[in-house]
Amino acid sequence: MPFMTRRRVEFRDTDAAGIAHFSAFFFWMESVEHELMRAAEIAVVERDSSGVEASWPRVSATCDYTSAVRFGDELDVVAGVAAVGRSSVTYAFRFSHHGRPVANGRIVAVRCLMHPGRKPEAVAIPADILARLAPFRLPDAAAAPA
Repeated sequence: MPFMTRRRVEFRDTDAAGIAHFSAFFFWMESVEHELMRAAEIAVVERDSSGVEASWPRVSATCDYTSAVRFGDELDVVAGVAAVGRSSVTYAFRFSHHGRPVANGRIVAVRCLMHPGRKPEAVAIPADILARLAPFRLPDAAAAPA
């Protein structure tokens, strides 16, 4: 079952023409991703006693736009897990306004250990996290943005 939430287009999200700026969708996707993770009881950042953090850096983010929205409009956002790899999760996002499609986006995040002073190390996603993500898996037909 996909995760559903809402975002309002704030003044700061708009361009000089009063339309939601393309970059706002990337902020919304990230915040909805984190909201989904909280719903799944998955920490965005975990720190162990040695100071090593486990986190989810993004390796890809895309968004295709089909319709404009303006200041004050409310967007319905449907998000879900489109694919899972050994160390990666692909999230798909669908934005709509009063049922009208607005945008489709995708984020790929990789489970990494963040060692102080070293580059991130991709690691396998633990089984308990995979189990918590399972309820948010999208059917194959819904996984690809339309």
